[in-house]
Amino acid sequence: MAKQSVVLEQLPPSAGATTCGVRVAAMPRADAERSALLLKAVADPVRLQLLSIIANAPRQEACVCDMTEVVGVSQPTVSHHLKVLVEAGVLTRERRGTWAWFTLVPGRLEDITRIFG
Repeated sequence: MAKQSVVLEQLPPSAGATTCGVRVAAMPRADAERSALLLKAVADPVRLQLLSIIANAPRQEACVCDMTEVVGVSQPTVSHHLKVLVEAGVLTRERRGTWAWFTLVPGRLEDITRIFG
């Protein structure tokens, strides 16, 4: 996702103006919709906890078996939240034996910060 910016340009004051004189521009609608999906995926306390576990783990990967107790919710609930993050393209999932391991997709956390400039 490319860096988004909102352009502010001071306009010269004009008599009878109905605005404050600042010309603004928003990110394109398609970019806003993609950004909203990404933000919605991470806008949950449990998902943020899971992301912090993975982001701070060696090689930015963690096994689902190690996350359940840390976040204090059931294993099915953890799996649901991880699935949402995978579907949003924030994490990848790899099966290793009977366990699922999750890894951050390179650049996705940076995409979140770029949304806001």
